[in-house]
Amino acid sequence: MKKIKKVVFPVAGLGTRFLPATKASPKEMLPIVDKPLIQYAAEEAVNSGIKQLIFVIGRTKNTIIDHFDSAPELESELINKKKTALLKIVQKIVPKNVDCIFVRQNSPAGLGHAIYCTKNIINNDPFAVILADDLIKSQTPCLKQMIDIYNDKQSAVLALEKINKKDADKYGIVEFQSKEKNIYDIKSIIEKPSPKAAKSNLGVVGRYILPANIFDYISKLKPGTSNEIQLTDAISSLLNNHNIYGYEFDGARFDCGSKIGYLKATVEYAIDHKEVSKDFKKYLKNIKI
Repeated sequence: MKKIKKVVFPVAGLGTRFLPATKASPKEMLPIVDKPLIQYAAEEAVNSGIKQLIFVIGRTKNTIIDHFDSAPELESELINKKKTALLKIVQKIVPKNVDCIFVRQNSPAGLGHAIYCTKNIINNDPFAVILADDLIKSQTPCLKQMIDIYNDKQSAVLALEKINKKDADKYGIVEFQSKEKNIYDIKSIIEKPSPKAAKSNLGVVGRYILPANIFDYISKLKPGTSNEIQLTDAISSLLNNHNIYGYEFDGARFDCGSKIGYLKATVEYAIDHKEVSKDFKKYLKNIKI
């Protein structure tokens, strides 16, 4: 049984919903309190046992590379000023036993295309995908929960969340044939259907575990919704020959690709942040709405 040791982060998108903030800075580098979104995603992967972090970047995303690279000048300055606590924070962004790999996506051609850019790195291994702007707060990392299911089922696993059906056209929507607790045996999946056409209120959110042969299905795709190569379409084809399970995870998801989701995440994480929690809670109590 091959273990899940590789994760793909598709981070080449333009982040247009956060303009002008994302004109020169990637949306994945937007901070939630004191860490950028992409670091939360990387930490979830590492805490789930992942050993290779594969970032699919665009030409304007070099600050993501810099964030996960060493910073000798900064570290030297922190050493000279005896700021050892900050030094440790900077040095542990990437553990020494974890590799970072960066792949360029030449054009924003969709999530399926972004995943396909990693084909020669993934090789024949099963792998995970994390979308960094879906920030999931949970006691056990969401990806770890999914890996446990993968280890049991030996099949692809998709993270699911119950949504309001009026928002179906923002998600990949699944239809299931059976359910055991919060694990669904998926019958079909469709990308961004109209609310009337949606066959359930279960939307796929930014966590996937996929077999290596997903690349065979992606390679045969033509542009679909939004004239892009959609990962959902490849997963739909995969269903013809493979069991795929949906998992309604334990945790709270914040859609940090939207302004309101980003603001909610900032408040929730600030409340729990050991440095600012006390003062922030006091501020919230006194704020006039």
